[in-house]
Amino acid sequence: MSELLKQLEERSGNACELCGATDSLEQKVHLDVYEVPDSPKNVKDTSILACETCRTQLEDESLVDPNHWRALNDSMWSPVPAVQVVVYRMLDQLRPHGWPVDLIDMMYMEEDTKQWAEDGIQRGPKIIHKDVNGNILQRGDSIVLIKDLDVKGAGFTAKRGTPVRNITLVHDNAGQVEGRVNGIHIVILTEYVKKTSKDE
Repeated sequence: MSELLKQLEERSGNACELCGATDSLEQKVHLDVYEVPDSPKNVKDTSILACETCRTQLEDESLVDPNHWRALNDSMWSPVPAVQVVVYRMLDQLRPHGWPVDLIDMMYMEEDTKQWAEDGIQRGPKIIHKDVNGNILQRGDSIVLIKDLDVKGAGFTAKRGTPVRNITLVHDNAGQVEGRVNGIHIVILTEYVKKTSKDE
């Protein structure tokens, strides 16, 4: 058993932190670690303990059963930010069913936790960032420039082959990412970048 799983079991009292399900002799709910997507780098605890049913529905929107998630009216009061984030996102997804709207209004979250939750909610069509070779780019990836780029207003040219680490994605434009070059934060067109491995 991993150290993380052990910590989460202790924190949750060996129950799913979303629906409260526990392992019993009659029914195995298969509790396991669920890593919260789109988590900021500076947050220490980005995992929760979740049952197989919750994990499956979190990972595949087409399998979501709204009635399963009525237990969120209990878990929404969890003091754990990672749990709050997942609860908020699921309630937002279920908003068209009506009842989650009141729960969202009642939820209390710190400002940075709410921002974390919002960052993982896709509004409108899904935006996917890809490099010049069609590789999907994600927040925190490392890239390299494939051509010389004039940096407007900064008075220098970012040379071909320049590495840019820990990029962020422009949330409403699939053709742009952001990163630091020569200590300056710039917007870079994805058609001029190539994804690299973290240690390159």
